[in-house]
Amino acid sequence: MKDLLIVAQAITSVLLIVTILLQQRGGSLGAAFGGGGEFYVSKRGLQKKIFIATCIFGALFIVLSLLNLII
Repeated sequence: MKDLLIVAQAITSVLLIVTILLQQRGGSLGAAFGGGGEFYVSKRGLQKKIFIATCIFGALFIVLSLLNLII
């Protein structure tokens, strides 16, 4: 059981990393210093699905980590 949890956590961590890297970057380095002049755009389509998948993989990773501590 412990080995299965470790494998599941490793797979989840890889999927979490991939979904984080697939997300579009909202602003450049200039936006960090107050520049840019961009406006807020809501997430749509594939970008929204990738964001939801990232949240799910993050929550699943936390649950698996806690289960690894308990068991």
